[in-house]
Amino acid sequence: MAAAISPAMGPHNVFVYGTLMADEVLHVLLTRVPSYSPALLPNFHRLSLKGRVYPAILAKENKTVSGKVLKGLTDAELEILDTFEDERYIRKSVEISLVDTSEKLLAEAYVWSNVDDPDLYAEWDFEEWKRSHINDYIAKTKNFMERIGGA
Repeated sequence: MAAAISPAMGPHNVFVYGTLMADEVLHVLLTRVPSYSPALLPNFHRLSLKGRVYPAILAKENKTVSGKVLKGLTDAELEILDTFEDERYIRKSVEISLVDTSEKLLAEAYVWSNVDDPDLYAEWDFEEWKRSHINDYIAKTKNFMERIGGA
């Protein structure tokens, strides 16, 4: 389970930047697609991980990660995402900017826990991931939900 820093009760906003940007993956995990808005996370960098199809983010000045903010998640849904992201990520409260309005708001984000991980490398590409990996990833996500008793 991802380590949680913010104990606040729901509803929750969660900034997603990788595989959780795919509506199909969200639907498998949460049995719905929450409302969302395009968003930017300043001073972070999204990276690929050798041998894995999902990305990581780390704090990095003068970089920005594009993604979306999921709005109104329940405590139970946040717990599912914590379990899905596991101990390699730390859930942190971050300030994001909405793309459409430039409004700033706080959201939770899953940040890679090992800043010195030698497996981190080039920028991760969502569209390339969708073309190459989404079907297998959805199947693995369904298996994950069966293992935790959620599907």
